[in-house]
Amino acid sequence: MKKLVGVLSTLAIAASLVAAAPSQAGASASAPSTAAKASAKPKPPKPKPFKMTDRYARETVKIGDRDASVYAIEHVRELQYRLIWAGFLKVSPTGNFGTMTRTAVKRYQRSVGLKVSGVATHRTWEHLLPDTLRRKGAIPKRCKTIGWHACYDRAAHQVTLWHKGKIVNTWLVRGGSYSTPTRTGNTVVYKRDIDHKSGLFDDAPMPYAQFFDGGQAFHGSRFMIDPFVEHSHGCINMYVEDARQLWRLTSTKRLNVTVYGTWDKSGAGKSSAPVEP
Repeated sequence: MKKLVGVLSTLAIAASLVAAAPSQAGASASAPSTAAKASAKPKPPKPKPFKMTDRYARETVKIGDRDASVYAIEHVRELQYRLIWAGFLKVSPTGNFGTMTRTAVKRYQRSVGLKVSGVATHRTWEHLLPDTLRRKGAIPKRCKTIGWHACYDRAAHQVTLWHKGKIVNTWLVRGGSYSTPTRTGNTVVYKRDIDHKSGLFDDAPMPYAQFFDGGQAFHGSRFMIDPFVEHSHGCINMYVEDARQLWRLTSTKRLNVTVYGTWDKSGAGKSSAPVEP
């Protein structure tokens, strides 16, 4: 009898140990899950938010936007000029972003491998601005040397900004008239005034003014809508947003200035193609 009780006790203990131990199948089933977790790729970091001080920065432009006035420039006209120069738009710039401009943006985006949205995003400008840089071969070597350089090509209505030999941005601008031209040469910004008023022209606003040659300055214009129409009295007129960009990038830096190229009469660079409504 004692032997029987002993055998039964042994069998009970063995059964309890088997029940408590994890099954081999269960253990092996959980192994892939652990391995999958270990091999899972980390999520890519979120892209940094776009800033207007980024290289080739412009605001996003989409259908329905327009350059309504000097106080409401949306860079539509600039977008249209550049799409014409790139060969994707066949109508004259109007400052109104219509269906033809959207189609041209889509065609351009497709050609450079971007998402085809018809919206001129920062990524679109990032390609379009360098693609439509004018008179590249005429840019003086001095602009590409160490330091900060703002270089104005009178023939192209174009300012390029350089830092340590690398281009940072480019803008469409207008300069002085034939009788009051922007003077050529190499200078340095010697005075800055974020809210300057002209002492010669009835206190005309000259926001974000950076003076480089005897009263001539880069500044935001309250009169310019189209960079290829009319002229200044010698200063380099920029859209206010563009002058603000230049200010944010360079107002605390030594800024070398180079003015070059032949004087250009108003209307240069315009297309004779049909006008988009």
